[in-house]
Amino acid sequence: MTADAASRFPRTAARPAPGHHASVVYADDDAWAGHLTAFVRTGLAEGARVWYCADTTAPEYVLRTLTDRDVDAASAVRRGQLTVTTADETYLTCRCFDPDGAITLWHDAVEAALAAGYRRLHTMGEMAWAARATAGADRLLEYELRTHHEVFDRLPLTTWCLYDRRLMPADDIAVLAGAHPTRIGAPLPDGSSAGLRAGPLTDRPGFRLSGSAGYESRRVTDSVAAALAASTADRVTLDLGDLRHLDMNTLVAFAGAAARRPSDTPLRVTGAPLSAERILGLFPELRTCLEVVGR
Repeated sequence: MTADAASRFPRTAARPAPGHHASVVYADDDAWAGHLTAFVRTGLAEGARVWYCADTTAPEYVLRTLTDRDVDAASAVRRGQLTVTTADETYLTCRCFDPDGAITLWHDAVEAALAAGYRRLHTMGEMAWAARATAGADRLLEYELRTHHEVFDRLPLTTWCLYDRRLMPADDIAVLAGAHPTRIGAPLPDGSSAGLRAGPLTDRPGFRLSGSAGYESRRVTDSVAAALAASTADRVTLDLGDLRHLDMNTLVAFAGAAARRPSDTPLRVTGAPLSAERILGLFPELRTCLEVVGR
């Protein structure tokens, strides 16, 4: 997020309401249509501008589905309240995915919605593009982790991210959908082989980890480290209370991310497993970037 975008929407005192950033997991067209209709109907009734970002679904089919379910989509489109666009026009504008660009996009889109007289912006996006060989798709988890504090703490924005179990690997959905503060729809896939899951803390800037952090979870570790390094908050907390295992390389990665943060305040680590204390005993220099606060 650019400094200009942050200055236009300073951090609000109130926390975002539950459901303002949600993952929606589904496995059939009827479930998709039900979520679509409920989301759009609510947004229109509340005086929000509504965007739907399609990927594998044709935009005209989205509009036809709304019409078939008694939503006057045509009128909403004509007056500019409803827009059905595509991932290529939003998430992937440069033929790749860039978290900073996507975060700036939402700041700009909310500003435009407010300037047009709408109370807020509601967006719904199909995320199946992340399962293809899309440049930058490996940074989607970093983006999902960052948006809670860089977007939803600041903006009158509600976003539901759509994860279709027919189009994405179960482990990917378990990790990506699980990174949202609110989950809607079908249960998450087991994702047991994913090993490590991460999500934002909802009461303060930071992230929580659960599962096992080791070699097999390096992709998740790298995403968390990138989100830590990008955070502009003065104080960031990493909650490790639900970890079963933490290896040395993971802790070193988090310390390196803390050292790259714009703020020189150490990363606050809570709930650290005993293995973290042993690693810090062997490498005390890591404590210059990490403030470990008990279990």
